[in-house]
Amino acid sequence: MRFAGVALVLVAGAGCRARPTPDESAAAARIAAMADTTWPVSPLGAAARRGHALLAHTHDSLPQYAPSALRCFNCHLDEGMRRNGLLLVGAFARYPQYRSRSGHMETITDRVNDCFKRSLNGQPLPVDGPDMHDIVTYLAWISRGIEVFDSVPGQGLPKLKPLPADTARGAALFAGTCARCHGVDGTGMAAVPPLWGPRSFNIGAGMARLNTAAAFIRTNMPFDKPGSLTDQEAFDIASFVISHSRPDYPGKELDWPKGDPPPDVAYPTAAAAKRAAAASRPTPTSAH
Repeated sequence: MRFAGVALVLVAGAGCRARPTPDESAAAARIAAMADTTWPVSPLGAAARRGHALLAHTHDSLPQYAPSALRCFNCHLDEGMRRNGLLLVGAFARYPQYRSRSGHMETITDRVNDCFKRSLNGQPLPVDGPDMHDIVTYLAWISRGIEVFDSVPGQGLPKLKPLPADTARGAALFAGTCARCHGVDGTGMAAVPPLWGPRSFNIGAGMARLNTAAAFIRTNMPFDKPGSLTDQEAFDIASFVISHSRPDYPGKELDWPKGDPPPDVAYPTAAAAKRAAAASRPTPTSAH
């Protein structure tokens, strides 16, 4: 079964290996061939072009919904189409999907707005508005031909074995490897995003978690030499980055309502605390 129609997709990042597999090379070639001129000269093509522009210039185009200095393609590198990790290609076909962070099934519009609220530290788009419709159209267009609930090469960040991280080592690595693009103070330069501070992603974003940040850094950074860092270096840099202050996310304590947060979540959740309290209670003994 192949999907039809127009729907919506997640906004996240990408990963890359030094030597792509043949399947990945073929997918990259197909995507590269989808130049602007291949979009239909029709209302569909116009909506897809505008959706692409909203993801490419999110703050400039939608300042009331994305007040941070980030744009969607800061995480979805190469427009979410070429690097492995957090591809947008195919994401359209994978929703509705259960997500443990919310504890329920989410539609693609839920997922997009989750990124607006957390990764862009902004506000949700009106689900029935033209901005959401055009983003959906673009993401559906680049996912055409992907089977419903199918996976694609390069989907998802790699699962790294957690390593003890050192922020002091991370600071030195950041100064020598990352500061040339992100700035010595981490506030970004030109189109390069800030990694902390009031205009960066908030504490509720996936990138504020150590394991997620380390996996993204390991596969994607430095941008001109992806994959050149070791796992340990990626964890050290990630620990340094997430140790800095960033905006809060009101209601974060309600995340993972079934009490199953990942071990690297940077804040306590109410359900996990309740589960821990219940487990610590002594077991009643029957009277004789």
